[in-house]
This record gives sequence, structure tokens and C-alpha cells, in this order.
Amino acid sequence: MLDSLIHKLTPNYTNLKHWTVFGILSAVSFFVRFPFFFRDYVDRDESTFILMAQSWVDGNLPYTELWDLKPPIAFLFFAVVIYLFGKSFLAIRFAGVIIVALTAFFTYRITENLSSKKVAFWAGIICVALQSMFGSIQGVMSEHICMVFLVPAVYIIILKKQWYWLGFAGVLMGMAIMVKLNMAYTVLFVGVYLIYHFVKEKKYLGGSVAIAAYGLGVIAIVVLTWLPYYLNGIQELWWKSVVIAPLDYAEASQNSIFKLVPPFVLIGAFLFFAWKQKYLDFKKTPIQLLLITLLGVLYAFFKGGRINSHYLIQLYPILLVFIVIVSSGFFTRLKLKLPKVLLLLLLLIPAESYLEYYRIVRHKIERGSFHNGEGITVPQYLLENEIDTKNILFLEYHIGYWLLNEKPPTKAATHPSNICKPEMFAAYNNPRNTAMEELQYIMEYLRPKTLVTRKDRLIFDEKQTEPNNYIDAYIESHYELLNTIDDAKIYRLLE
Repeated sequence: MLDSLIHKLTPNYTNLKHWTVFGILSAVSFFVRFPFFFRDYVDRDESTFILMAQSWVDGNLPYTELWDLKPPIAFLFFAVVIYLFGKSFLAIRFAGVIIVALTAFFTYRITENLSSKKVAFWAGIICVALQSMFGSIQGVMSEHICMVFLVPAVYIIILKKQWYWLGFAGVLMGMAIMVKLNMAYTVLFVGVYLIYHFVKEKKYLGGSVAIAAYGLGVIAIVVLTWLPYYLNGIQELWWKSVVIAPLDYAEASQNSIFKLVPPFVLIGAFLFFAWKQKYLDFKKTPIQLLLITLLGVLYAFFKGGRINSHYLIQLYPILLVFIVIVSSGFFTRLKLKLPKVLLLLLLLIPAESYLEYYRIVRHKIERGSFHNGEGITVPQYLLENEIDTKNILFLEYHIGYWLLNEKPPTKAATHPSNICKPEMFAAYNNPRNTAMEELQYIMEYLRPKTLVTRKDRLIFDEKQTEPNNYIDAYIESHYELLNTIDDAKIYRLLE
């Protein structure tokens, strides 16, 4: 019975068509991510991207009305979805399913050209899993959007030799940069490698044309994102927001370099093992290109000084190609086979998804809706009870602005944590210079009539002692608790 079940679940790798593979990857991506379609948010950054996108749909260029620390194409993805489908969590999350599947598909295509279809298939499946589980990545993150451009670009550079294909790869690389600026290091590393490759091959003329096409493709996208600001006479806002602010933020938020040592050492040891045991042939151009791409991503982490869990989405697709090829070679050399029971245990990996399916069904039974989370229930409560939302401050669950058709009180409050990031104030010419000045301006001058916080949690990062002490004392003195909705506390200003 076990053998029969495994046989039915195992595809015929040899006869797999590309569209079939993409269909399978899309189905797996949908199954794993679907129960999270109904949450208000999975990661707070996604809420901020949605607010920025809505402002763009309303006719405001990014950074002019609201502000966040990402290049424009990160917001453009959400803006296109909102423009086409309206305010729909389902549409945004379904778009996330597609881009995860696309990234996994091109991971499959790269691996297929370096190994077998079987190895490539599992590289694609694992890529979907790593982009969808283990941490707050079931929503749509900027890293997801970035990789749907970067991975196809790498695939094109590996397989296509014509200059116009290199130009298209450059366009995709430019898109990746304008989603995550730290990808500029990877794009530069790849460009330098291409120069080295063409010189080594003595393809001076053809190589020069290809390199020029690649570079112009990158530059064209960057210029296109800058052009609307230039035409409106606010190009300085683009420069400060897209280039200067991320550099200032990286410098201000760097952690100890020693925290980066473990992942760097593990990856280095793995690559050394793969080279020493001849599982990877680093003399081959595709392997070299993948290695350079991987080093570019790692260098970006090094320059940023930190690796949050969702940053790893930038690492998984390329690193996975190496891992599955080495694992396949290791098992083949030692004539090992995975136990059949272990194959069935793979079905237990999406445990987070199974739990979320259970939660949304329970929520539907208990409350009559699959949609859940304080970012949804708080706006519903405010509207049902006709509570003033014209002057509201969300210090948590800020996706509520979107559902109420309201705006954050200041640019710094677009993402609540940005209130305490004064290193970025200069990017949008904030007249306040410190976190306390910004917070006091919001609370004492704008005086939000309604305030939303999270129960039993500090409002700002624990390192922000003065802002936390101030806001706690101010709320206690000037606000009354109106209601508690799940984990959200709603306050009303005392007149």
C-alpha cells in the first residue's frame, strides 16, 4: 500500500513538460500559501507596501504623500494588483503565489541544465517551500518580488548568448535593484564576471556589445523610475529616498559582524566540501556565474550588517541549485536511497499551513468569516460603532488605514517603527529631527482622536526607551481605553 501511494505521488520526471512543472509548482505554492490569504497581515512590511501602493494608485508618486524604505518597483507590484482588482487581500496573496511559483520554476530550469530533471524538480519544490514557510513570509515580501526578476535574469545569462538576451537580463536585473537596492552588489558582481568571461574567451567585440546591452538594460530601469520625479522637479526626493536613505539605514542598523559568521562559515564549508569532493565543477561557466551571484547576495548581507529571516529569500534559489546537485551526487556516489517513509514525511513539512487551515475554518465557524486579524476586526468595530477615524493613529495593525480609506498622520508614521528611525528623516525633508520630536508632534499637535496599539507589548522596539516611556505616559494621561478587540487596544482621546 505504501509503495502504491508513493508511486502515485511520484511524477514521471523524464516526460515532464515545462508547463506541467510550472503547474505543479503553482499548485504546491497555492496549497501552502492559500490559508494565509485571509490574514490581515503576516509581516508588517507587507502592510506598508500596500499603503504605499494605494497612495500611488490614488495619484501620488511614492515618497510624496507616504514614505517607506524601498525602491519604487516594490510598491509598483502592489499598485498594479490594487489598480486591477481593488482592495483585495486575496488578489495580492494570489499574485504572491504566482511569483513564488515563477521563481521556483526558473530555479528548476537552471538546475535542469546542470543536472537531471528529477534533481531540478525537487529544487523547484524546495524553493517553493523555503519561500513560503518558516517565519513571516507567507505574505508578499519585497524579497519575493526581487527574486522573480533576479532568478530569470541568471537563467538567461547562463543559457542565452545573444547580446539582446543579455540586454533583457539587464532589464530584469534593473527591476531587481529597484525592488531591493542591495541587489546592486549582485548585479555589479555579475557584470564584472561577464567582462572577465568575454575577455577570457577573447570575444572582445561581441562581448563588448553584450556587456553594453546588459549595463544599458540595468540603467534603463533605474532611469525610468527616476524620470517621473525629474519631470515633476522632485528628483532629489528620488535620490534621497532610493539611494541615500537605504545606505544611511544600513549604517545605523548594523549588528555585530560576529552574528554573520555562522551562516557565512556554513555556506563556505559547504562550497569547499562540494569543490573538494568534485560534486561541483567550478571550472564550468554556469557554476561560476551561480557562485558569483551567490557571493553578491552574501556581500549585500555583509554590507547591511544583518540577516533577518525574510532576507534569506534572496539566498535560497541560487544556493538551492548547489545543494540539490551536491546532495544528488552524494547519494549517487554512496549508492544511498531515501527511505520511502521519509518521502511521506515530506508531507508534514507544511505544518504551518495545516495549522492555518484549521484556524481559518474555526474562525469561519465562530465568527462567520475566513478573514481574520486585528487589522480587519478593528476597522470593522470602528465603522460599526461610528467611531471617528478621520484622525486615527495605528501604532500596530496599520493595514487598518487601508480598510478605513484613511492615511497615516505623517510620512514617518507610514510604518509605525519609522517614527523611531530619525536617520531616514532627511530623505523626505521631515521638519522634525529626532524620534521624540516626531512623536511629540503627532501626539501633542495632531492629537489623534483614536489610537490603536497591541495588548501587552511595547509600542516601539525595546531599545527605544525614551519613546516607549513617553507614549505609555501620554496614553495614560490623555486617553481612555475604549475597547479591546482580540489583541488590539483601542483608545479615545479625552476631551
